Amino acid sequence: MRAIPLTVTALAAALALTACGNDGSGTNSKNGSACEIGTVSVQVGSASVAPATGDTGEVPVSITNQSAPCTLEGFPGVTLKAGGTSATVAAQSGAKTGKLKLAKGDSATFSVSYVRGKDGDATSLAATSMTVSLPGSDATQSFPWKYGAVAGKGSAQKVDATVSTFQQAGD
Repeated sequence: MRAIPLTVTALAAALALTACGNDGSGTNSKNGSACEIGTVSVQVGSASVAPATGDTGEVPVSITNQSAPCTLEGFPGVTLKAGGTSATVAAQSGAKTGKLKLAKGDSATFSVSYVRGKDGDATSLAATSMTVSLPGSDATQSFPWKYGAVAGKGSAQKVDATVSTFQQAGD
């Protein structure tokens, strides 16, 4: 007779423990999931456009979580495209990443810095679009590139541009 109450107590304790996330917050395992395009909104902000060849410009990108808590860990993926040519944008040299947790409604930003290339130059990429992906996910979102040609480092496939780490936005 005593076995039943003891079993029920042990089962209740086990269920209570599995309801906690890895951080003990009481949330489900979604708390540690990677943020994905589709559950976050991605917007390209007003750029500081490089006005002339050799000048540096900066394009800010903001991410707002629209769903369950998620985590950004690593660098965003950015690819610049022009027709059949594409170039992956490298991470900022020496930049270190960390884990950035976003609750529903939280925002983060990163930026793409680039050097303006010479229009018509074979080593510049006359980019027409920018594709963004988030670490831990294969989903992408494309945006028009309206900031002129991007200088190449010897070829149009290796652009003189970098992507920054994620930064918490807002409060």
